[in-house]
Amino acid sequence: MQAVILAGGLGTRLRPLTLNTPKPIVPIGNQPFLLRQINALKEAGIRDIILSVSYQPTVIKEVLGDGSDFGVSLKYVVEPAPMGTAGAYKFAGTHLNATAIVLNGDILTDIDFRTVIEKHKKNAAAASIVLTRVDNPAAYGLVETDENNKVLRFLEKPKPDEIEKLNIDTINAGIYVLEPEVLKLIPENENYSFENQLFPSLLKRKEKFYSYIAEDQYWIDIGTHQRYLQAHYDLMSDKIKIFQLERNKNYEAADSAEIDDRSYLAEGCIIGSGVKIINSVLDKNVIIEDGAVIQNSVIWKGTKIGSQANISASVIGLECSIGKSVVIASSSVLGDKTILANVNIQL
Repeated sequence: MQAVILAGGLGTRLRPLTLNTPKPIVPIGNQPFLLRQINALKEAGIRDIILSVSYQPTVIKEVLGDGSDFGVSLKYVVEPAPMGTAGAYKFAGTHLNATAIVLNGDILTDIDFRTVIEKHKKNAAAASIVLTRVDNPAAYGLVETDENNKVLRFLEKPKPDEIEKLNIDTINAGIYVLEPEVLKLIPENENYSFENQLFPSLLKRKEKFYSYIAEDQYWIDIGTHQRYLQAHYDLMSDKIKIFQLERNKNYEAADSAEIDDRSYLAEGCIIGSGVKIINSVLDKNVIIEDGAVIQNSVIWKGTKIGSQANISASVIGLECSIGKSVVIASSSVLGDKTILANVNIQL
């Protein structure tokens, strides 16, 4: 069994965070995001993993290497140009010689890959797709299945009245299991889509195409600032079954600092007196000076927060410098090495 992770996106919706850090390795808690997918695959017994990359591939390789540090084997294929989801899978085909599980490179999930693969094999399917239920299906393309979970059709963002008639709430979760013969249906060196081209072709050819509907399993696409933050909130509240924040005490905190049980502080952090940290994640070597308040936020490594500063529901990039008494309001996102000067208060 092999795996392909489609990690070639530019991370445009996460900018400015992804200007220097490719989306596949943005930190989620205490790990590069892609490492969480790799560990989930390893838990399912899959250690032969191919990464399809495009944007800043050297940076990704420097972080993940050949996978040996994580108990897997990683191979890299670098797209010469954007090739679409199916096109990227085809481009990785020279390394594929077995059934493969294919993942979009921005999905955080605790879906049991072993069960997905077992269902695929039981159905003797050429292709299987994982579906997840959503509260607001109008924002997505929907997938209709029959009582045996056989895929019937794809509906691209239907109107609300159509959704009401159809009574469908299942969307593509960006996880597939594909047999090697599926590769033959994808043209060479073309931008080609799973959703709009390959999957309709499978249906037209009447191939065995089944779904696995994830019930009560965690799933989120981290590709926007809001969902990136939400993924951290869910990690801190232990909503994701197979991932845990490895909390440690390898940081310095003044006795009067208040750090709640949900928050995660990485090694090398220095926390001043009177600081309050609530439901937040601080990466390595973050400095928070006296009296500052950090709540519902994610602070990337090497950043310094001045005394009496107040940061709420925001993401602060690498090695930023936030001055004394600065207030950063909800939904703010600061790129790497941002400098905000002290707020001068005269009494």
